[in-house]
Amino acid sequence: MGRFLRPLLRGTTYTRLLHLWVPMLVVSVWMYIDPSRPWVPALLLVPLGLVPAVRTGEGVQARLLLLPGDPDPGFSVAPSATWRDRLRTVLWLEARMGLGAVALFACVWLPAMVYDLAVGAGGRVADDIPLPGDAAPGWWLALLIPVPLLALYGTVVGLGELVTAVARGLLGPSAAERLAALEERTEQLLERNRIARELHDSIGHALTVAVVQAGAARAARDPEFTDRALDAIEETGRAALEDLERVLGVLREAERPLNSRPTLADADRLLESARVSGAKVDAEVTGPLEAVPGPVSREGYRILQEALTNVLRHAGAVPVRVRVGVSDGLLRLEVRNPLAAGIPGPGRGSGLRGIRERAALLGGRASTGPDAGDWQVHAELPLK
Repeated sequence: MGRFLRPLLRGTTYTRLLHLWVPMLVVSVWMYIDPSRPWVPALLLVPLGLVPAVRTGEGVQARLLLLPGDPDPGFSVAPSATWRDRLRTVLWLEARMGLGAVALFACVWLPAMVYDLAVGAGGRVADDIPLPGDAAPGWWLALLIPVPLLALYGTVVGLGELVTAVARGLLGPSAAERLAALEERTEQLLERNRIARELHDSIGHALTVAVVQAGAARAARDPEFTDRALDAIEETGRAALEDLERVLGVLREAERPLNSRPTLADADRLLESARVSGAKVDAEVTGPLEAVPGPVSREGYRILQEALTNVLRHAGAVPVRVRVGVSDGLLRLEVRNPLAAGIPGPGRGSGLRGIRERAALLGGRASTGPDAGDWQVHAELPLK
């Protein structure tokens, strides 16, 4: 019984009924003007539905009254952009008026029938109730009172569900709107993945350098080396905090430019932090590095950062060969180090996958893996 009466306790049931009654106000006014032609309001809905802004108004009403509080009701609030949208709006207006007429009739006639049955149960004759044969009004008519009440309940709840389903079909987003929403969602996911890679590269590099340098300083037991390690940890930590603040700024301000991201011009900072951590870095830069476009230079910096981070994390203080070259319309990056087995470290695989993803996003390619006894990271990024 409680489940049966639950729709009567939901506010949505009554907001949907109100939504159906609204167009009946116009019909009621017209019936005072010319009751002989009740079809005129329905005819006027045709040119009205062709106005693009009407679709927006109907979408807003549907969101507020048919599915209030639903974060994704499925109703478009964009103006009609095509003739198909305009025709769908016209059909919706006609359907809404038709269902509203049924709802208004039921909400007036069925309660009136309940009243007439109650009057007839008291012994008075109700003209609106046809009695079979010579049957006289009496208490037995009270047994029929639940019938119109149940009919009213079913009509109100059923029409509410029906008008919601019709609205989803006729006021739902068009194919172009669904495609635009899908593209926007894809852009959001790509941006989240990019920010995740930024945090992984910058913070992961800083923590790896700090851990390696702290361990080396403890093992060396050399005050001078310890001072250098602490200076490097401080510098790396400050850089990581700057990166974190920049990424958080992007999250807070969607239109904030990304030009502050580090580029290959800042690669010396990466190489120096690797050297201080104990790695013997042999670096060589060839070609006009300043001519590399900003997006390519920024992604190249992150690829180099992730490659050096993996060296420190998984191989430790080993000789590292770094080659950065610009020629033939390509930026080439290569990082090689001797293979070292048994060096544990968190995050295996995700950084290498990020290197390949960064290269692919720019139309380039990257490869990682063993090569002639070394571990190699090789990337080629097109400059255009």
